Amino acid sequence: MKKNNIITLLSAAVAVSLGFSSCSDVLEEHPRAIFTPDFFGTDQGISGGLDNMYNNLRNMYGQGYYYSAVETGTDEFTWGESADANFKDADHSEGAAILNSQNSRADVIWQPMITNINSANQLIEYGQTASPELIAEAYFFRAFDYFLLVQTFGGVPLDFGSGELKPNDQPVRSSVRNNVAEVYTRCILPDLEYAADNLPESPRAAGTASKTLAKLYLAKAYLTYGWWLENPKNIPTYPAVNGQLNGPRTDPNGKSPADYFQLAYNVALEAINNPGPYALQETFYDMCIASNERNPEMMLWADHTEKSELFNGGSLTYGSGGAPDNFAFWMCNWNYPTVVAFASTELDEKGKMTEPINPVAREAKQGYGRPWTRMAPTYNVFTETFADKTHDSRYDATFQTVYRANWNQDGKTYEQVYCANGMPIKIGDAVLTFLGEDTEGIDYADVATNGGDKGLGVMAGESSYVVDPQHFSRLRYPGPFKISDQRTDYDSKTSLGSPNAGSVRPYYIAKFSELYLVAAEAAVKGATGEKSARDLVNVLRARAGKWSYSVAGAKAVSFDYSKEMTDATPASIDIDYILAERSREFFGEGYRWYDLVRTQTWIEKAKTYKICGSKVTDTELVEYTRDLDEHLYLFPIPQGQLDGLEMSEEEIAAYQNPGY
Repeated sequence: MKKNNIITLLSAAVAVSLGFSSCSDVLEEHPRAIFTPDFFGTDQGISGGLDNMYNNLRNMYGQGYYYSAVETGTDEFTWGESADANFKDADHSEGAAILNSQNSRADVIWQPMITNINSANQLIEYGQTASPELIAEAYFFRAFDYFLLVQTFGGVPLDFGSGELKPNDQPVRSSVRNNVAEVYTRCILPDLEYAADNLPESPRAAGTASKTLAKLYLAKAYLTYGWWLENPKNIPTYPAVNGQLNGPRTDPNGKSPADYFQLAYNVALEAINNPGPYALQETFYDMCIASNERNPEMMLWADHTEKSELFNGGSLTYGSGGAPDNFAFWMCNWNYPTVVAFASTELDEKGKMTEPINPVAREAKQGYGRPWTRMAPTYNVFTETFADKTHDSRYDATFQTVYRANWNQDGKTYEQVYCANGMPIKIGDAVLTFLGEDTEGIDYADVATNGGDKGLGVMAGESSYVVDPQHFSRLRYPGPFKISDQRTDYDSKTSLGSPNAGSVRPYYIAKFSELYLVAAEAAVKGATGEKSARDLVNVLRARAGKWSYSVAGAKAVSFDYSKEMTDATPASIDIDYILAERSREFFGEGYRWYDLVRTQTWIEKAKTYKICGSKVTDTELVEYTRDLDEHLYLFPIPQGQLDGLEMSEEEIAAYQNPGY
């Protein structure tokens, strides 16, 4: 039975649409029975349609399989101990299945974006009598969606059956893909230029589109298209341009790659110098802490809330493991509640300590939350990307490296328990510490006789178990702090809250800070202006040197290593350094695959990686090699889309990207 996956219609019926309240940071929902073309001619109508598009962001952002598709298989992540084929196949490591149209989880990108584009087409077509600022949001979304699609799949159709960039209200069983240059020059760039000119300085409600947001995406689109035109490593594209998949590429508007790099720089600098209501947070921690989550650095997010299941879009007590829940952080969260301590120092007849307990319980607290262990960071993340853990606060605020005792919240009444070296610990003390550097003198033998379990290390004089980076494995590794959940609707002294639900925090999509790295990358590619690549990078590096809180130490601090950070920046910045800075700034946020594909560095950066194995006794680093090929720079068109096509076998085969 064939599926109709070509177009999903907004105009047919919309059960619930999200609305925004100017006095609240949280989305409010207003049910509407139906949207019609006439209704879109009013501000109320187009607002309702736009609100539905913001709602649609939750169908992808926070979706764990989207997260895996754009993170697993990069230099940031590989598969974790509990991974299934969804993660192993995406990693391309030895033993994985070859990626194809059926096992690629990029399917969770295709359908939400195609649906949203048709919705945007309707708003633009029928809403021209509405406010220009509202119409500009529709233009922004259409470009936003096409930009994501073209980076993921290559060229995609501009005509859904009723004409190029026209709304379609009937199912269509045929499709023709435009090439990448056509999608950029006929839609993405002009739509973003329109949005940048017509959106308001300040968003109409928290998290909605604004002039500065449009400029960020316009600069990113210029930059990405410039790379695509330049094609420095001759990576193939699809459909063919000038009759070739990987030959010379020309811009229909007659511009060169250098022209687009300069445009990217100019637009990013303009947004930095005229930011509207946006600003960098004082410290990197300030940007990451959940209590400050909708701060002025955040520009666009897929929203969630603990105040209402209706507004949250999912259960507040149990996660579904599917959209629209925000469950991405589960994927890279290891199973920390398995760590063992002991309630007694008495030994059994075999010399083993008795009364084992799990001193760290699963809690709805930032840095903890629900563990799935599907993805694990690679060794190079800790030794190369985050090499400086003393001055650069970004490592500390990105990872949960110390897990602390909370057994009292789980109903246990012990005054103290016994941990590494048989030493006592109390509530709030460290149970397990992931060290920042490879360290000698750690015993990784079976230490159950003095209060531990296999695979954890014991160091003289330390009551906390320890693991150093060369022993981080697919089973145990620093978990996510920056992107993990935080609930405030429970008593953290007596309860663990609801740690099995999806995150009630917004999933961040766009940040003001990225403008600095977009402009810096454009400068590396030859753009010139008032600030050099080093000047721009150092704005973020100076901020990263300021510490207001230590996550590892669980205490407020006041350090300023801004000078050390900026002094350490190379005099000459290259693309490798930009990519390293992007990883330090945006680690684990879903940027990495797109960054490596844009710069055509994915194979060289991700071909090999090191990590220890999946068993508790695996404590030796192993180097793995991924089976990477240039055709993998594009994901396959999902099988659901192919099944919906009623065309000849030859036409359907030609619709798919080469190599699949």
